[in-house]
Amino acid sequence: MTLVALLAACGFQPLYGRRDTVTVPDEFTAIFIARIEERVGQELRNHLVKTLQPRGRLGAPLYRLETSVSEGRTSLGVRKSAFATRGALRVNAAVNLYQIKSGSSVLSFNSIVSASFNIFKSEFATLMAEKDARRKAIQDIAEDIRVRIGAYLKEPTKRKGS
Repeated sequence: MTLVALLAACGFQPLYGRRDTVTVPDEFTAIFIARIEERVGQELRNHLVKTLQPRGRLGAPLYRLETSVSEGRTSLGVRKSAFATRGALRVNAAVNLYQIKSGSSVLSFNSIVSASFNIFKSEFATLMAEKDARRKAIQDIAEDIRVRIGAYLKEPTKRKGS
């Protein structure tokens, strides 16, 4: 218990994990999150806004986050009758963080998540399973983007548009 109090006193903040209160680094509020094409892109943008800026954007943005999303679906488990029993959804997000002042890209990466789902005899049940897999994949990508941008912005030489 003493170690926790000591770490909290020195300003230690875990990059991973949950906290009792919603706290986000101030640097996240200086990011303009650009529109993302397609429905899956809209869902990802909504998660990014909720994750990076739960209290809204404050002040003039220093960074612009641009993301493009693509997805693919494959069959994994196939019975002898040639009917698939398991599917995989692969979601790929190409992420670019631009410094608005200079217009240059300061961080670029791909975030790729695979999520599997059951394929049922009922088309509706399969559609709902695939939709749930997509939702989970998008949440994972939004969290990955948050962590990577957070790590970048916490570097002293990269902070606040320098």
